[in-house]
Amino acid sequence: MTGDLSDSLRGLPAVHELTALLTKREPGAPPSVLREACRKVVSMERERILAGGAPRDIDEVAGLAFIELAGRLAPTMVDVINATGVVLHTALGRACLPDAAVDAVTRVARGYSALQWDRDTGRRGHRDAHVEEIICLLTGAEAATLANNNAGATMLILSALAAGREVIVSRGQLVEIGGSFRIPDVMRQSGAVLREVGCTNRTHLRDYREAICENTAVIMRVHPSNYVVRGFVKEVPLADLVSLGNEFGIPVVDDLGAGSLVDLAEFGLPSEPTVRSSIEAGAALVTSSGDKLIGGPQAGIITGKAEFVSLVRKHPLARALRVGKLTTAALQATLRLFLEPPGYLAEHHPVYRMLARKQEELKADAEELFSRLRLPDGCSASVMATDSYTGSGALPDHAVPSWGVGISSPDSEALACALRLGSPAVASRIEDGVLKLDMRTLQPGELDTLIDLVGSAAEGLWA
Repeated sequence: MTGDLSDSLRGLPAVHELTALLTKREPGAPPSVLREACRKVVSMERERILAGGAPRDIDEVAGLAFIELAGRLAPTMVDVINATGVVLHTALGRACLPDAAVDAVTRVARGYSALQWDRDTGRRGHRDAHVEEIICLLTGAEAATLANNNAGATMLILSALAAGREVIVSRGQLVEIGGSFRIPDVMRQSGAVLREVGCTNRTHLRDYREAICENTAVIMRVHPSNYVVRGFVKEVPLADLVSLGNEFGIPVVDDLGAGSLVDLAEFGLPSEPTVRSSIEAGAALVTSSGDKLIGGPQAGIITGKAEFVSLVRKHPLARALRVGKLTTAALQATLRLFLEPPGYLAEHHPVYRMLARKQEELKADAEELFSRLRLPDGCSASVMATDSYTGSGALPDHAVPSWGVGISSPDSEALACALRLGSPAVASRIEDGVLKLDMRTLQPGELDTLIDLVGSAAEGLWA
């Protein structure tokens, strides 16, 4: 090793020296994270000098260490402007919580809360108490409990009611949902035995009747949330399944998936099965998602007859799948909005505000974006009609008319990537080589930011 190289290496700041400098600049940084950032930068500088690079002074090295530290402290769940038109976008966290739910989460997150404490007796209470009454009021159910999500709710019910015994399900309802959630796999994990009946497109009541035996524990209906079968099709109404179950003393479980609490026709959409309609049809238990058409936090909501909800609550798996205080607080605040008329819901719930937006409002936003957008040569934009979607398996066959802006550029994929990597990130979609920005899923106040981000991204690529 030459003398110059040795001198350059000896001139590198020690990790503790660099740490001291950064501590003054960022006093609130966790010490262990700060040391690791400094250690990495010193190591990289050593390798660079050994490869022939010129040494940097301590201020330059400190600047690099600060950048490294900032990267380590930055949140990975960055803010996203959703311009895809998909309201319940799973990759983007599904529902945007109502302000009331955000306030509730913030409040209970700051300190202790009476999650599972009976204030009248001073003894341990039950966390379901915060949401059970309102769920029963909204659905007509006798009792309710929660799990971590709808998949967890389904597995919990099957484990509690049907472990080692048969569950009858139509072949046309053996769904697979995103993330490889498959009804047969959930059955297997729960310990239940799947008994398939009927055909993919047609299942009759007699198919269920002929499958019933002394080992039958549950008849299960699964709502095919993310697909639609058309043509020569038939499925058995829930009320008929309940009548059959009552005849043989077998409970019927209805897995609704999205599970709406309101008639979506009030918002100009096709009706989806509601939890109340399933309860009124006589289902013993109904499962639904908290973060889909209810638009709250991720949770699995189990409603139904008190005797069956009690069995579910007592099962050991219930503790493994239970929700915490943040979910409970957010769900309670969200559910309270459904006690009000649809107009109130559209005003105070982001999901229903987006679904209820009028065509003229969306077109006006698209025209404003178009008129203010500044693009480099080689890029052009136009206002266009688009299709929005509810998302997350709800109404998969129904496009909601919307308006947006289409951008033609030398490379739409490169533009989409630049927007994804911006701050905040922008999620768009590409169709027929055109990058499209749908106005329906923009949140209040995001239009100005979107205009700046799109213009900057395009200029950075092609100016």
